[in-house]
Amino acid sequence: MDGGHPPPPIHLPAGWVGPSPGHSVEGSKEGVAAEVAARGKGEVVSDTGRLDRPRGLAARAGSWSARHRWVAVGGWVLFVILAVALGSMAGRVDTTRSESQPGESGRVEKILDEAGVTSPASETVLVQSRERGGPTADQAAFHQAVDAVLTAVRGTGEVTGLKSPYTSKAISADGRSALVQFEIRGDPEKAGDRIEPVLDAVAKVKDEHKAFTIEQFGDASGDKAFSDAFGDDFAQAEYSALPVALGILLIAFGALVAALLPVVLAMTAFIATSGLVAVVSHAVHMSDTANSVMLLVGLAVGVDYCLFYLRREREERAAGRDPQTALRIAAATSGHAVLVSGFTVIVAMAGMLFTGIADFKAMGLATLMVVAVAVVGSVTVLPALLSLLGERVEKGRVPFLSRIKGGKGRHGGTSESRFWRAVLTKVLRRPALSVGLAGGVLVLLALPAAGMKTANLALDQEFDSSMPIVTAYQDMNAAFPGGPDPANVIVKADDIDAAPVRTAIADFRAQAVAKGASKGPVELTVHRKENVAVIHVPLLGGTDKDKAEKSLNILRDEVRPATLDKVDGVDAPIGGSIASSKDFSDKIGAAAIPVFAFVVVFAFLLMLMSFRSLTIAVTAIVLNLLSVGAAYGILTAVFQHGWGAGLVGAEGVGAVVAWLPLFLFVILFGLSMDYHVFVVSRIREARVAGRTTRDAIVHGVVTTAGVVTSAAVIMVAVFAIFGTLSMQSMKQMGVGLAAAVLIDATVIRGVLLPALMAMLGERNWYMPRWLRWLPDLSHDEPQAAPHGTPAADALGAHGAGEYQPQHIRV
Repeated sequence: MDGGHPPPPIHLPAGWVGPSPGHSVEGSKEGVAAEVAARGKGEVVSDTGRLDRPRGLAARAGSWSARHRWVAVGGWVLFVILAVALGSMAGRVDTTRSESQPGESGRVEKILDEAGVTSPASETVLVQSRERGGPTADQAAFHQAVDAVLTAVRGTGEVTGLKSPYTSKAISADGRSALVQFEIRGDPEKAGDRIEPVLDAVAKVKDEHKAFTIEQFGDASGDKAFSDAFGDDFAQAEYSALPVALGILLIAFGALVAALLPVVLAMTAFIATSGLVAVVSHAVHMSDTANSVMLLVGLAVGVDYCLFYLRREREERAAGRDPQTALRIAAATSGHAVLVSGFTVIVAMAGMLFTGIADFKAMGLATLMVVAVAVVGSVTVLPALLSLLGERVEKGRVPFLSRIKGGKGRHGGTSESRFWRAVLTKVLRRPALSVGLAGGVLVLLALPAAGMKTANLALDQEFDSSMPIVTAYQDMNAAFPGGPDPANVIVKADDIDAAPVRTAIADFRAQAVAKGASKGPVELTVHRKENVAVIHVPLLGGTDKDKAEKSLNILRDEVRPATLDKVDGVDAPIGGSIASSKDFSDKIGAAAIPVFAFVVVFAFLLMLMSFRSLTIAVTAIVLNLLSVGAAYGILTAVFQHGWGAGLVGAEGVGAVVAWLPLFLFVILFGLSMDYHVFVVSRIREARVAGRTTRDAIVHGVVTTAGVVTSAAVIMVAVFAIFGTLSMQSMKQMGVGLAAAVLIDATVIRGVLLPALMAMLGERNWYMPRWLRWLPDLSHDEPQAAPHGTPAADALGAHGAGEYQPQHIRV
C-alpha cells in the first residue's frame, strides 16, 4: 500500500449496522494519528477524534468507582449492612399451604384456614406378621404386640385420639396386618418437631417383638424425614459449594486475593439480597426453597460476573497497559457484557412469576433480585476494589499452580487458550461439517425428551427404599391400598347438619366404593360449629400413581357431580397427596407455554438491542434452546428410563419431577446467556476493531475460553454436588444443570457457535432497516486496532503521520 493511496474501503453487506449507526472514521492525518494514539491508551474517542467521557452505563460506573474507590466500597458495605438490618426488622413471611398448592388442593387448604379447622397430624403404626403362617389378629401374640404399641405410644404424652385396630376395624382381610391410629398433640405445622419420642417408643416395641413387622408412617413422621433429608441435603450442598468455587478460582487465577474477590462479592450480594427479600416477602411470600435457589443462582452469576471482569482487567494489564487504562477497558467491555447478561438472566427469572404458583413466584423474585444486586456489585464495587488493590490483587500467588497454567508475564499469562485454538482450527476449516456433527449430537441427546413424563415423586420414588419411612409407606400401601395417601374431600355448607347435605355425604361415601374409586373404609369427620365435614377416601391404586389418579378422577368427575354437587350451597373440593400432585402438574403444564414464550421473546429483544443484529439474536435463541433440549433429553434418559442412572448414583423412577422442566428452562436459559453474551461481545469487539469475521471469531473464542471454562467448571462442580444428594428431585436438578452447563460451555460455545458464525460470515451483523428504531443497547468502546486489521497495518507501514482515513461503507 502506497503512502499516497488510502487502503480499499471495507465493504459490508446491505443492512449491516455497526456499533453506532453511521459510524465512520474520517479526519485529518493528525487527527487520526491522535485518535489511534488515544485509543492505544484505552481512552474513549468520538467519531471526530476528540476525547469523550466513557460511553455506556458500565463504563461510566466503572470509571466513577475507580475515581471514588473508598466511596464505592464504603457504599457497598453500608448497603449490605442496611439491607440485612431492614430484613431483620421486617422478618420473612413464608408461603402458606393454601398458597403453595394450586387448583382444588389449594381450595381445600383455604376452606380449612378460613373455617379455623386445623387437621391434626395423624400417624399410623402398622403391626404385621412377618411370616405367612405367623400369628393373625385374632390370636393372643398379635393382641400382645398391638397392646404394646398402644401402651408405648400413650406413654409418650404426645398423642391424642388413640385408636385400637380392634375398635376401628383397621384389620386387613387376611388378618395378618392391623393399624394403630392416633394424632399428635398441638400445632400440626410443628408436629415433626415433637414426633421423635413417639418414633423411639415404637422402635423399642419393634425390638421386643421380633415376630412382627412394626412400622410407623404419617404426617409428622413423614414431614420429619423429608425435612431432615431436605435440610441435610441443602446444608451439604451449601457448605460444599463455596470451598469448591474458591478452589477452582484459585487454580484459574493462581493468586489467593484474586480468587477471593468473586466469592466475597457473590456472598455479600447474597447476604444483602436475603435482607431485601425479607422486606419484599410481606408483599410476595417467600420460602426456604426460594432462599436455597437464590444462593445457588447468586453464587453462580456473582462469581461469573466478577470472573469476566477480573480476567479482562488482568488480560489488559498483561498486554502492557497501565492499571487505570486496563480498568477502563474492562469496565467498557466485560462490564457491558455483565449488564447485558444480567438483564437477560433477570428476564429469564421473571418468567417464573407467570406460573401462578406461589413457590415459583418466590423463587423467581428472589433469584432476579440476587442477580440484580450481583450485577450492581460487579460494575461498581469490583472496579473500586481493583483500583484499591492494584498490584496487591496478585498477593498469595501459588507458584506450583502458576507453573501448571504455563502463564507468561506478571498478570496471569497469555489470555489465549491453546486447546481451543487447536479445536477452532479444525472447526473453522470445515464449519458446515462441524455444525452438522455438533448439531446432530445435540439433537440426538434431546430426542428422549419427546417422551418425557413428569410427575410429583411419591415418597418411595423420592427417597432410597432403605429409609424406614419408605418401607413403612410401601408395606402399608400393600396391606391397605391407598391408606397412607387418601383423598380428602372437604365439604363446606351453610348447614352441615341439613338433611340434603347429610344424604349427599352418605351417597358420596357409598358411591366412592361402588364406582371403584376406593375399597374403603371411607371415614367421615364432622366439624359442626364450622359447618365443615372431612371425608377420607383411600384411593384404589395405592402406590401406583397412574391408578390412584384414575380413582381420583372418578371421585371428581363421576361421584361428586352425582352427589355433593347437586346440593345448593355446598362446596366440596378434593385434595390429598395424589390430588396435590395432579393439580400441581396441571398448573405447571398450563403455565409452560406462556413462560417459555415470555422468556424467549424478551431474551430475543435484549439480544437484538444489545448486538444490533437480527442474526445474532436468532442464533442465540436457537443455540440456547438446543442446550436446554439436550439437558431435557439427558434427564429423561437417566431418570425416566434409567439409562446410566447407576453412574450418577440414581435410579430410574419412571418420571421427571414435575417442577423441574420449567425450572431448568428458566435457570439454564438465563445462565447460558452469560457465556453467549460474553463470547459474542468479544467477537463483536474484534470485528468493530477491524478484524475479519473469521479472525474475530477465533480471537473472541480463544481469548474468552479460559474465563468460560473456569466459570463452567465452577458451575458444573457446584451443580454436581446436588447430583450426589439423597433426594431424587435434587439429583435430577443437579444432573440436569451440570450436564446443560457442560454442554453449553463446550459443544455450544466452543464448536457450534463459532462454526455457525463462520458459515454466516458478514451476515452475522445483519440488521434490517425496519428494526433500526429499536433502542441501541450496544457499546462502542474502541481499543487500539489489533495487528492484522487495515488500521493497524496502515499505521505500521507508514506511521501515524502518513495514515490516511478509511471509510466503513454501510
